[in-house]
Amino acid sequence: MNSVEQDLDQKLRITVGQYSSAGIKNVNQDSVAARIPDGYEAIVKGAALAIADGISSSETSQIASETAVRALVTDYYATPDAWTVKTAVRRVVEATNSWIYAQNRYARTSDLNKGLVCTLSAVVFKAREAHIFHVGDSRICRLLDDDLEPLTEDHLTVLSESEHYLGRAIGAQERVDIDYNCVPLALGDVFLLTTDGVHEFIDSDVVHEALAMPTLDDTARCIAERALQRGSTDNVSVQVARIDGLPTDVSTLGFLADELPIPGSLTEGDKLDGFQLIREIHNTYRSRLMLAQDLHGNRAVIKIPGGETGENPEYLQRFMFEEWVARRVNSPHIIKTAESSMERSASYVAMRWIDGFTLRQWIIDNPDPPLEDVRAIAEQVARGLRALHRKEMIHQDLRPENVMLDRDGTVVIIDLGSVAVAGLAEAAPGLMGAMPGTYQYTAPEYLSGDRVTWRADQYALAVIVYEMLTGRLPYGAQVARIRSRRDQQRLKYAPADVGERSVPEWVDFALARACHKDPMRRYDAFSEFLADLRTPAAGFIPKASRPLIDRDPLVFWRSLAGVQLIVILALLFVLLN
Repeated sequence: MNSVEQDLDQKLRITVGQYSSAGIKNVNQDSVAARIPDGYEAIVKGAALAIADGISSSETSQIASETAVRALVTDYYATPDAWTVKTAVRRVVEATNSWIYAQNRYARTSDLNKGLVCTLSAVVFKAREAHIFHVGDSRICRLLDDDLEPLTEDHLTVLSESEHYLGRAIGAQERVDIDYNCVPLALGDVFLLTTDGVHEFIDSDVVHEALAMPTLDDTARCIAERALQRGSTDNVSVQVARIDGLPTDVSTLGFLADELPIPGSLTEGDKLDGFQLIREIHNTYRSRLMLAQDLHGNRAVIKIPGGETGENPEYLQRFMFEEWVARRVNSPHIIKTAESSMERSASYVAMRWIDGFTLRQWIIDNPDPPLEDVRAIAEQVARGLRALHRKEMIHQDLRPENVMLDRDGTVVIIDLGSVAVAGLAEAAPGLMGAMPGTYQYTAPEYLSGDRVTWRADQYALAVIVYEMLTGRLPYGAQVARIRSRRDQQRLKYAPADVGERSVPEWVDFALARACHKDPMRRYDAFSEFLADLRTPAAGFIPKASRPLIDRDPLVFWRSLAGVQLIVILALLFVLLN
């Protein structure tokens, strides 16, 4: 086979060589595969290599090994662009394992040593990192100077010198446990993927010698042949990957902003790629919003970059990002793109028009809303957030101004420009830039420097629900003053069950947990929060039944100090007399 050499985004360059042979056996039960894409796929997905080894006791295990590697290098590229490498590959491997295991069950293979079972080791090179996945006793190593650094650990259970078996394998169990590791890349790194018929018989000297061959395919073949010369009686398979170039700037994703001009001065009645502009909605130095209508009479909002800001590549990238996100999330509670039958001629964002009003306006119009109305809105917002989270996206700027209610009562989350996408963050770590969001609804972990997860969106939703019910914010202006974890711990929650617009104690219990200053003490799922807004939580205890230290810690400690003072004074009196 020929070496594959591609320029990934004109920055990451890798060369791959591979070789697989039955060795001295009649059948080759190993399988290898690689995919080195270019363009868009290279940026958001990277390059994938996989190697698998069917168990020698089975006459059909080569079917399992070939299925495993082919699925990885094809199905991985069909997973959502927003997913991280770890999530995407795990889903593919788990699905492959389920299919192979089902084939064994269907064939009524009682002895798995005779069934479809194989090992699997894979690596995905993306941006400046190598993502390692491993099941079984194939192996991935990196050549470091004079040593072969193992990046995987063999899942092999040894009973005696002559008796051992695989502790984990594809197709052996209904569920598979996959090892994952991520290592940084350096220019000139050499990665080696081998089956046990090779790595048990070679060392770093063999690899160094083989790297002198004209191509990496020759290198892979040379390594395999040396393993056979040293006594290997198994199939021999090798993949070699060399890092020939690394990205120097991974803070931008050029594909988000096409090299198209910014629309010029547009007025009512003008046409833009099949959209007829009706009127201006909003205009700032950053962007201009126009109400438009397509050829079928459907209304849309055209968002055009501002003059000077539109000339900034980073701003234009973030500007176009909103449409990229909207195209990848399918939910009635997430704003959708507006499609045109004509090819785009300029840089702008086209989103569907929502005939309604913002949640901020609803809050103003409903100063004392029924609890059920608030629940209904919260449930719809949560459904929209869940649709984002399933794609490994976090909204990050959830606030009443970014939620709309249409005339039918459907709640829609808008303004996706601040969404964090895990998969793109891997490809361009600096993509997000400065902290997004608005302080009143921003989770404390953004400001304290702690890791941010989907629970930050839960915090924002809880703050909005709190505001709808009480007309105030749970932490007031305290969050804006956070500069460290210590500041975060000093936050003091204002109970929602006191004041002019109070709520039932058990509702306050749910709100306090959902917007807790510590993200790990919030709910593990939106469904739990929403359930506790409808019925008292299982752990809820009315304040009157709680110990004083839980009801009012300040009063408790002051009382305890007072008691201690009295005891000390009494002891002094006794001692002095």
